[in-house]
Amino acid sequence: MEIKIGVVESARELLVNSDLSPDEVEALVSDTFAGKQAVLKLVDDKGRRFVIPSGRISYVEIGASDSRKVGFA
Repeated sequence: MEIKIGVVESARELLVNSDLSPDEVEALVSDTFAGKQAVLKLVDDKGRRFVIPSGRISYVEIGASDSRKVGFA
């Protein structure tokens, strides 16, 4: 699943591909915005870890992986 995170004062968004379900991601984001966590912690499908301070997150877009492929299969 694809997760796009907007970061305050940054022109680029952070793109994370994760094996989490949309409901799991929404729960993590909700807990972060509710003040239960100071940071949003995500692990992508390649094992990379992302730690984003909650005060720097401007938006989170949770969506399905883009099924469009470009190039040779």
